[in-house]
Amino acid sequence: MQEGVRLRAGASKGDIREKVWDYLEASGLAEFPRPVHHRIPNFKGSHQACCSIKELDLFNRASEIKVDPDKPLEGVRLAALQARKTLLVPTPRLRSGLFNKIVPPPGAAKETLRICATSQGIKEYSVPVGLDGKARVDLVVVGSVAVSEKGWRIGKGEGYADMEYAMMVSMGAVTEDTPVITIVHDCQVVDIAEELLGDHDLTVDYILTPTRTIKTNCKRPKPRGILWHKVSCEMLGKIPILKSLRYREKQAGKDVTLQDEQPDLTKANKSAALNEKAMAGKTRPQASMGSAQTGQQYVESDSLSPRLEGSGVITTVYVGNIPPNLRVSELKCALRDFHAAPLRVNWQGAQHRAFLDYKDKATAESAVSSLKGLSLGGNTLRVELAKNQRNKGQVEINSQK
Repeated sequence: MQEGVRLRAGASKGDIREKVWDYLEASGLAEFPRPVHHRIPNFKGSHQACCSIKELDLFNRASEIKVDPDKPLEGVRLAALQARKTLLVPTPRLRSGLFNKIVPPPGAAKETLRICATSQGIKEYSVPVGLDGKARVDLVVVGSVAVSEKGWRIGKGEGYADMEYAMMVSMGAVTEDTPVITIVHDCQVVDIAEELLGDHDLTVDYILTPTRTIKTNCKRPKPRGILWHKVSCEMLGKIPILKSLRYREKQAGKDVTLQDEQPDLTKANKSAALNEKAMAGKTRPQASMGSAQTGQQYVESDSLSPRLEGSGVITTVYVGNIPPNLRVSELKCALRDFHAAPLRVNWQGAQHRAFLDYKDKATAESAVSSLKGLSLGGNTLRVELAKNQRNKGQVEINSQK
């Protein structure tokens, strides 16, 4: 353990973070952005530590590398770009997806590559990678607040690096053999009790500091996927791509019950599914044929809802960017699973869109929120309130531009 960071017996993760942050600031090791508290801290010598990655065979063999967007990892991102490797960077707080791929301009000079490796470059020179982008990551590089020589890692406490890794496992982007490296100052290498770690915590295989390369020989298993019972409804709302991954895993038969889901919600879902089946039995034959032929257009209604045509309070939601091979039955299944089943579906598969009728504006807005970020068939759907709401009794929906 670095002499400068003194930890009391039984220190918690929070205690360790505070001690490391305090020491970096008090010792003059902290670098921009400051203060380093509540961040993956940047430190003097971070570029030197990053450059040592080029001496590792696993870096030289890797063709696709995922590197966190933190400032102290900027040197690794630059090294990857200079070596013409595919560089993936997680989107900030996973708000709009999982990865962005950094794409420098053709023939980019060294100075341009330096810009591409910065936070500004990530914004300017990146393109999103969807769930079905077939990413195959050969090497993962993460930031840390503290790490032990055994490979136990502590982040800044928000859980994004752990969640990113679990999501990569769910996507098939990494395997249990994919190496994980962290870049830290020597003072961030401390003793961490193993009992502080949970099943969701990511461990590391290599630690690079300004003075050392440490191979941890860590035997503790890395996360084997998303632990849904530790995911809250709030987190699901903040990370739209989680919804798509949850839907895919539910379709595969996995238990995706969330941390704070109520038991009676499950009953409500079963009841809704039974109602949907009853509705499907009443649907005219043309509708079922349309669900098998994606290019056809038809309107399917819930005949049990007399308010649909008579009240004039219907609010319509536009769903765009529908992939050409998606069936209407797949969309309907997703709508049920996301608790966004409408009164009526106006399917326009040939135009890659659909319109969903809801009983009122509040219900429609709730559906838009629930479906935000949903990816089906490789496309992230565009979901919003229809720009031109139809009048009472009108069947046709105006085009959404």
